[in-house]
Amino acid sequence: MIRLERTSVMNLENAMRGARNPLNSWGRMDSGYDGDGCYVLGPNDLDLAGRLRRAGSDHRKFIRQIFVSVDITAPIYWWKEYDTYKVATVANSTSTMHRIHKKVFELEDFSCDQMTKETREFMETVVARLEEIRQRYLETKSKEDWYDLIQLLPSSYNQMRTCTLNYETLVNIYYARKDHKLNEWHVFCDWVRTLPYARTLILGEEEEAGSPSTADRT
Repeated sequence: MIRLERTSVMNLENAMRGARNPLNSWGRMDSGYDGDGCYVLGPNDLDLAGRLRRAGSDHRKFIRQIFVSVDITAPIYWWKEYDTYKVATVANSTSTMHRIHKKVFELEDFSCDQMTKETREFMETVVARLEEIRQRYLETKSKEDWYDLIQLLPSSYNQMRTCTLNYETLVNIYYARKDHKLNEWHVFCDWVRTLPYARTLILGEEEEAGSPSTADRT
């Protein structure tokens, strides 16, 4: 299970202006804001953006200045893979160490969507045991009980993080993970494709000029 919420895409206008700095071609800029506050690329800017994107990382430096913020809720086993992307990413997470005992353990706190019926039934006993330990820890404040919670906690436990990254990082993630075995990566890549001008700026494909996704609020 993975959930991506509260997406914001920022700084598209400034990034596009910077893309024209090398040739001082600002006079050809034809983009602007629509009535909803979205920055819409005009045909000239979209054509330039696409050519620079396809020319390679040295030429598409401007997409490193297009920033994305998103709240991601995903299991720990997915976050372990996400954490390999350390360049140009920032994340603030909910705290497992400090807050694990603050909430009742429920099956919905874990990613169980791909489990077989038998394994899911066993998982219910694990969750019940975690809740027993949590209740005891609230009474005893014992470090032994706390360690039982931390070390028994399955990697399917869902954690929410507010993540900030840029379009260049998303290019790397998308092409590295789009065919991955984990379903969570497929959902993530589907989300990437919904971002403003993702076809041109991330996937390196061509698209027609027009209004971007409503996720774009620069």
